[in-house]
Amino acid sequence: QPLVSSSKWLHLHGLKRKKLSLSQILSQIGFQRRKDYVTTLGKLVASQYADGLFPQYKRTQDGCVYNLTAKKELILHFVDCLMRAVELYKQRMEWLTSESRQIFGVIQEQCIVIVLDFGTAAPTEFDLCRDALSMVLVEQVTQIAKFNLIRAAQDLMKWQQKSTLVSEHTVKSAVTWLWKLDHMTAASHTSSAEALLEAMTDEAVSS
Repeated sequence: QPLVSSSKWLHLHGLKRKKLSLSQILSQIGFQRRKDYVTTLGKLVASQYADGLFPQYKRTQDGCVYNLTAKKELILHFVDCLMRAVELYKQRMEWLTSESRQIFGVIQEQCIVIVLDFGTAAPTEFDLCRDALSMVLVEQVTQIAKFNLIRAAQDLMKWQQKSTLVSEHTVKSAVTWLWKLDHMTAASHTSSAEALLEAMTDEAVSS
C-alpha cells in the first residue's frame, strides 16, 4: 500500500465520503420527524401522524426521531455497503499494526534522516534494532525521495554526507552499512543532541 496518513485515508475511504455515516443513511432510508413551534402552546410540538405507521429510530446523540420508509432491498444494500466498509477498516488496521509500521508508524515525509541512538543496548537488542531499521528501509524508505542515516556517537557516524536519492542500490547500501556497525562505540552525554542537530542541518530535510 502507498504511505498514506490515516486522516488522508479516511478522507478517501471513510464512511462520510461513501455516504455511509449514520445521518447520511437515515436521510436515505426515511425522514426526520418534524418539530414546529406552536404559538398557542408556547413550545415545540413533534408531528405524530406517522407514529405506528412506520418503524422509528431515535438517534442517541441528539434524540432526533426518524420514520423509516425504505424497502427491504435498500436496507440490505446499505448492510452490504457497511460490511464492505468494515472489512476495509480491518485491512487498514492490520496494515497499520504490521511490520515496520507498528514500530515507526507511516512515514509521511519525502526526505528523512534517521538518527540511530543505540545507547547501552545489549547485543540482542542491538540486533533487534537493526532488524527493525532494515525493515523500515526496505518497506517504507523505498517509497520516498531521499534519506540518510546518522549514528549518535562521540565521533558522529554518517552513512552519507547528506541525504541521498532513494534507489534499490542506495537502500541496499544503507542496510549493509547498518549491519557493519560495531555494537559498542564511544559516546558522550551530548551525542544524541549533536546527532539530531546534524540531521536538522540537512537542507533537503529542513526544506
